[in-house]
Amino acid sequence: MFPLNTWYVAARSEEIPSDRPLGRRICNIPMALFRNSAGVPAAVEDFCPHRGAPLSLGKVEGDTLVCGYHGLAMGCDGKTVSMPCQRVRGFPANRSFPLHEEHGFVWVWPGDATKADVANIPKFEWLGNPQFGYGGGLYEIACDYRLMIDNLMDLTHETYVHSTSIGQKEIDEVPCQTRVDGDHVITERYMEGIEAPPFWKMALRMNGLPDDQLVDRWQICHFTPPSHIMIEVGVALQGHGGYKAPDEFKAASWVVDFITPKTDTSIHYFWGMARKFKPQDAELTAQIREGQGKIFAEDQEMLERQQQNLLAYPERKLLMLNIDTGGVQSRKVIDRVVAAERNPAAAEAAA
Repeated sequence: MFPLNTWYVAARSEEIPSDRPLGRRICNIPMALFRNSAGVPAAVEDFCPHRGAPLSLGKVEGDTLVCGYHGLAMGCDGKTVSMPCQRVRGFPANRSFPLHEEHGFVWVWPGDATKADVANIPKFEWLGNPQFGYGGGLYEIACDYRLMIDNLMDLTHETYVHSTSIGQKEIDEVPCQTRVDGDHVITERYMEGIEAPPFWKMALRMNGLPDDQLVDRWQICHFTPPSHIMIEVGVALQGHGGYKAPDEFKAASWVVDFITPKTDTSIHYFWGMARKFKPQDAELTAQIREGQGKIFAEDQEMLERQQQNLLAYPERKLLMLNIDTGGVQSRKVIDRVVAAERNPAAAEAAA
């Protein structure tokens, strides 16, 4: 269950080359993404109307996607353009999907194309901002997208899943607070006068700060629909204002989480970190990307095994504790968005 009339990250820009398509399933819909001769991305159903072959196994020629089975050529609008020695005027058109490329990401609208508006693509402080350095990647994870939302809106798991990198006992000991502002869910935790865990000691050193002093640490998780989570994280040398400390006393970043449903039980997880220190340092970007990639990989087995358990025992009810509030509230927002999409008249009446 996921919203369809919304924008999801379909790919990183570099994933879609100029000479061949990219096959990607999004919200249970198989799509073939490709670029026209001007480099503008397009997306059509990954289905050749001739014999049902996946168009993503073909190639790009000019402004057309050519099927790798019998050479049918399709335009960016899903209409068949040509096929060797065949008349194609009567061929049914494939569905095409609105796409928009911006700041290194390609966004797709899998729902009603007439409702797509690029003005509704979310804006974040770090996107396209030269004051931030960004590095990230993509993981394919076999779990319901809502399990990843639960995971990221409850960071107490860091103490256990990430015990050698970002986890520490103070995360368990300091309660988090959750609030809801419309469709925006915020869960935050502030820890004062603690030792920085290994990852953040590394970040302090990279920012030219000592790693042997006590720090104040913060985690502020922001959920917005359909499934985007941005997490403000960082540490500041104790005594300089914590979260509000001047930049010269802290190492601060945004953890970037674009969660795109692949199927009901699998996701494309676009992860990254946008840091606000030494933004132009490419070597630093690579180091942080490597370290963060290892941290996110630690979540994969846990989430996939959790999904297997839930499928094996569908009758078992899960417990809800205070640490789950961020995920619970985020799911309520999703339920409300999906309900409004399915029954807009009822949603308008309720409003």
